[in-house]
Amino acid sequence: MAQGKQLGCFALTEPEFGSNPGGLRCRAEKTPDGYRLRGAKKWIGNGTIADVAIVWAKVAGEPGIDSESADAIRGFLVEKGTPGFGATLMEGKLSLRAALTASLDFNDCLLPANALLPQSAGLKSPLLCLNHARYGIAWGALGAAMACYDEARQYAMRRVQFGRALAGFQLVQAKLARMLTEITKAQLLAFRLGQLRDAGTARHYHISMAKMNNVEIALDVARTARDILGGVGILDERQCFRHMCNLESVKTYEGTHDVHLLVLGEQITGMTAFAG
Repeated sequence: MAQGKQLGCFALTEPEFGSNPGGLRCRAEKTPDGYRLRGAKKWIGNGTIADVAIVWAKVAGEPGIDSESADAIRGFLVEKGTPGFGATLMEGKLSLRAALTASLDFNDCLLPANALLPQSAGLKSPLLCLNHARYGIAWGALGAAMACYDEARQYAMRRVQFGRALAGFQLVQAKLARMLTEITKAQLLAFRLGQLRDAGTARHYHISMAKMNNVEIALDVARTARDILGGVGILDERQCFRHMCNLESVKTYEGTHDVHLLVLGEQITGMTAFAG
């Protein structure tokens, strides 16, 4: 995978557990030769084409560990073709249509002992992985926002209405100015977060703030760009509507907007507002 010769997928989310992964139901039962994996995953990117799935499950049968608690979560490598492992492509998406999103099923998959990721321990292990992904999203969403802003500006400069270019109207200029301002602020937030990461002082709530804010800004910019383009903004020859649809998914995955708000709120107040 590190050499780019194989594809992997990250299987944490389940049909009933997304924002609350600590309650996942996928189970890995200890056997004399390894583990027996049972359960299901959903919303897994590249699940149908991955050579190996990194599956997070609760281990049963280990002494001193409550198999129902989040402390029992471990990571397992499940190779494509393992008996009992199935992947089904999810159809009908109106967002991220170019991505292959799958449901995964594990029906008594027998795994060798070395399929266990040896240093995975509890929910913090997959969440540490997600922190890296969320940092990338804070930057990636800005790429979509910048593309939408550029498209809106170029269109406004050449589209003539009422005898003048759209860019000459106060309302359009106000929209463009606001878009650029918010993008610049979000860039500075992402840049500062990068500095904290380089210094080793970035915390999960810093990353939550950046992911939450920058995706929201990107969505607002995409919608404003579509508004400036008018009717042609819905055509597939333009990009703003595609970015707008895709960003709706980005707002949800890798931690929903509201969950990141509560992560930040808990850090501010010292009180958790998550359901028990």
